Amino acid sequence: MIQVVTLVLPLFGLIILGYLAGRWRQIPTDGLAWMNFFIVYIALPALFFNLLSKTPVSEFANGRFLLTTTLGTVIAFVLSFFIGRVLRGANTQTATIQGFAGAYGNIGYLGPPLAIAAFGPEAGVPVALIFCIDNSMHFILAPSLMAMGGEQRQAKRQLVTGIVKKIFTHPFILATLAGILAAFFNLNPPAPVSTLLNSLSNAAAPCALFVMGVTAALRPLKRIPIELAYLVPMKLLIHPTIMYLLLTQIPDLDTIWLYSAVLLAALPSATNVFVIAQQYGVWEERASSAVVLSTALSIFTLTTYLYLSTNGYL
Repeated sequence: MIQVVTLVLPLFGLIILGYLAGRWRQIPTDGLAWMNFFIVYIALPALFFNLLSKTPVSEFANGRFLLTTTLGTVIAFVLSFFIGRVLRGANTQTATIQGFAGAYGNIGYLGPPLAIAAFGPEAGVPVALIFCIDNSMHFILAPSLMAMGGEQRQAKRQLVTGIVKKIFTHPFILATLAGILAAFFNLNPPAPVSTLLNSLSNAAAPCALFVMGVTAALRPLKRIPIELAYLVPMKLLIHPTIMYLLLTQIPDLDTIWLYSAVLLAALPSATNVFVIAQQYGVWEERASSAVVLSTALSIFTLTTYLYLSTNGYL
């Protein structure tokens, strides 16, 4: 257990430092804009490219793994959406945000550093591949379901064009594709470029985790909505359980891939859940509460999961 705490403490320590800094200084959220740009468009793409470009090409051809992980996330989304829409009587747009709160984990900021720290650089491959598929799915679901539930109908051509643009211009997805191509053609960047990529990769995790803490501090938990009584357990407990049960049906699946995928499923709700809610003006304050509360509780659930996985209890 001490080994796991030693692993988790520096990572969550950065989030806590960010939170304390955010509460202390109260700098407006506009101050995070350039830091977020650096993380999303420069540092994390460099990390993904570095990891994937050095990976044997054969590891990318694991279609059943990707289909299974996608299915696990879809099930968690559908369950959360169904409870909100049918059992709780929410409208389609509100139920969509609730679906994301129960299924869309922080696989961008928290996923890569935690998986790599726990399971080694080999975890970067499944993390990057799952990120691409899951984000593409979310880019499709969000505008489609919001258009279905909204009063204003968006032209199908405009909707499809917007979805395709989001998918193929996302820096993480572009970096992943570039890394796969570099691995396929066995391309190695020149030494100065490689040094730069390494520096950016090393900066990705601390910057991302610190920003997570600051963001939580600037969006304090004002109240706990009743919906979080099922959405938070869905995200932190049920989603990873579904993922584990599905993936263990794949024969000879690499243990690191299994553990990494379940870890991603166990992550707290992503900040993007609040961003999507804010974009459409739906369930905004409660989406923010879902992100903050699930992130706080994940300190305990993720520590437990890492203890079970790294000690061979799964």
